[in-house]
Amino acid sequence: MAGIPLSDDYPVRRIPVATYLLIAANVLVYLLSPMSLIAVWYGADLPARLCSVEVYINRWGAIPAELLGGGRVPPPPECPGGGAEAAWISAFTSMFLHGGVAHLLGNMVYLFVFGPVVEDRLGRLRYLALYLLCGLVSVYAYALTDPAGQSPLVGASGAISAVLGAYLVVQFRSRVITLVLVFPVRLPGWALVGTYFVLQYVLYIGMPSSPGGGDSVAYAAHVYGFIAGVLGGLLIHRVRWRSGTRLSDMY
Repeated sequence: MAGIPLSDDYPVRRIPVATYLLIAANVLVYLLSPMSLIAVWYGADLPARLCSVEVYINRWGAIPAELLGGGRVPPPPECPGGGAEAAWISAFTSMFLHGGVAHLLGNMVYLFVFGPVVEDRLGRLRYLALYLLCGLVSVYAYALTDPAGQSPLVGASGAISAVLGAYLVVQFRSRVITLVLVFPVRLPGWALVGTYFVLQYVLYIGMPSSPGGGDSVAYAAHVYGFIAGVLGGLLIHRVRWRSGTRLSDMY
């Protein structure tokens, strides 16, 4: 991502419960997954643990071919068991899976910095709806870029990209302290978020994320999640002001 955000100067007026719950859910799911060393019930034997990871990701990750009606993708023959869930279920569960600690921490840092601001500006329920619905949009948009793909998509990046897109709409005037290389720099929020989108778009068009494309990062999900977040933020913002709802009245 375009630098590591540390804090936003927008003074949120209440505890961002929804954001904290989302972070807790992502962390808990990871700790209970076979990717976590804490989950000792998956066994200590390396080949068995790797098989558990394959089966787990295949079951709960979003596989493009399944999402678009291409039938079930069987687990690897060397790791039988644990058939895939229904496509619509895996589209949802995939947003709470992460392939490793770095993947998890990177996403949660961005959610921790930008989520509270967007939640405060939109209201908890609307914020949660935007996060989940735009996350699903990013998953299906990614599937459309590789409709025959059999590599599972995992990660909250699409939903978090939507939060960044909504942030660009509702609070782009904020300043964000960002770690660039090893130096903390105070940047306009729009500059950081805009740079993130441009970077993801450039990587998306220049480095396909489908299997065999040379990269395992789903840049398409980031790009379409961000666009969905911008549109969702604009819609919620417009409806809110047209209805005359005050921020203090929202929950």
